[in-house]
Amino acid sequence: MRRFLATAGLAAVIAVAGASAQAQQFVRIVSGPAGGSWYPLGAAISEIVNKNVDGVAASNGPGGGVGNIKDVSKGNAEIGWSYGHTAYNGMNGKGAFNGKAYPNVRYLATLYPAGLQTAVPAKSGIKSYADLKDKNLSPGKAQWSGFAAFKMVAGYYGFSIDDVKQNGGTVHHVSYSDSVALMKDGHIDAFTGLTSVPQASFLDLEFSPGIRLLGMDTSVLDKILAENPGYIRMQVTQNDYKSLAQPIDTLGAVTVLVANKDLPDDIAYAVTKALWDNHGELVKVKKVWNSVKLENGLLGAAIDIHPGAKRFYDEKGVAVK
Repeated sequence: MRRFLATAGLAAVIAVAGASAQAQQFVRIVSGPAGGSWYPLGAAISEIVNKNVDGVAASNGPGGGVGNIKDVSKGNAEIGWSYGHTAYNGMNGKGAFNGKAYPNVRYLATLYPAGLQTAVPAKSGIKSYADLKDKNLSPGKAQWSGFAAFKMVAGYYGFSIDDVKQNGGTVHHVSYSDSVALMKDGHIDAFTGLTSVPQASFLDLEFSPGIRLLGMDTSVLDKILAENPGYIRMQVTQNDYKSLAQPIDTLGAVTVLVANKDLPDDIAYAVTKALWDNHGELVKVKKVWNSVKLENGLLGAAIDIHPGAKRFYDEKGVAVK
């Protein structure tokens, strides 16, 4: 009898554990590359979700703005980091999505602005984006929004990625950390990233071997902004990088979080609430989070808001603007 009761008890424990595992909702977050801002912030958000949302196990993995939209829409991830214009383009098959729409993405939150930053060695003779048409470049991985932005900017300056290769240059699709190493070793002439301002990789290069950031011509930037909704104008100053002799104008974008449309409403609500309730924890990870404000949580939202997130914003009186 004792053996029977012990066996029955063990079976009950296993059954409960199995039911608990089945009830667990896994939330996969795809963020950004190692060396960027998205990855450590994505890791911090996954920890916040794990601590504050019952029944959810969250994890964070690397990614890129364009690829994240695809992964979230396909259901390969529940939440992804991207940019406002990238999410819109993905929903509509525009830009880097080459005519194929990814419709299963919903808006979760507007975070902070990012700037397109292109660094060249301080002693380089490169003065403009136009000078990059035959150089050795590291403009980001193929599925990153930074690479899509660089390709677009290059087009406005009269050349393509294929032109770079045909002119004797090279294009390296590597991570931020690898780009830093390549520039320090003298293997690339320019490194581009669409990321927070300032950003650790560029600060590293500013310290050694020393860099200059390329600004964009006003006429080119004006044309890009007029023809490509979702981008913004940004100015980078000496407050960001001490080596800047004068402010430069560049292309900017708004960093956003998106979710798969099938993420349960109650989970989307709880994740959104945890994100905003733990603002201070994210400031500890990256100071750029100081610029993330709840009142701007739906700023520039150009795709449908996830119903669960919308319930939270409605409670807080936050609307699209």
